[in-house]
Amino acid sequence: MAYSPRLKEEYNSKIIAALTDEFGYKNVMQVPKLTKIVISKGVGAAVADKKLIDYALEEVTAISGQKAIATLSKKDVATFKLRKGMPIGVKVTLRGEKMYEFLDRLVTSALPRVRDFNGIKATGFDGRGNYNLGITEQIIFPEINIDKVNKISGMDITFVTTADTDKEAKSLLTELGLPFQKN
Repeated sequence: MAYSPRLKEEYNSKIIAALTDEFGYKNVMQVPKLTKIVISKGVGAAVADKKLIDYALEEVTAISGQKAIATLSKKDVATFKLRKGMPIGVKVTLRGEKMYEFLDRLVTSALPRVRDFNGIKATGFDGRGNYNLGITEQIIFPEINIDKVNKISGMDITFVTTADTDKEAKSLLTELGLPFQKN
């Protein structure tokens, strides 16, 4: 039998039924699903030190399990000594099994390692069913060796869903295990 991630199995067996009961979908294809997860990290100091991009690429690749790419600046900004085409960030887009694996690791091992953790804020929705989460320290991920970190920095994680409303997206992400704060 082929391998399938735990969260994907749970989505197919339990979450579809739970969301159909909650919102009254008439067809399985109406049930929102997680399309992709984008992990991005801005490295503004890379203008002065080019090695920072390499460190960020290694870290995001280790965290996601998929090779990250450098993002390039789109225009010149003289006050920041920035030229068009200079690498200023890192991103990776996860889909399919790697997406579910990353979400499982994020929920079960990374988020519980945050100091004074009370859940993630429910204010990161964009109105179209997508959720943005900011992480302040990359050392919450077990894949990062704290001895090899040269600078503690954060990253942004975007969850893209097929949900039409924020309420549907929040229900989907809650069922998938994201611990939202209680009001």
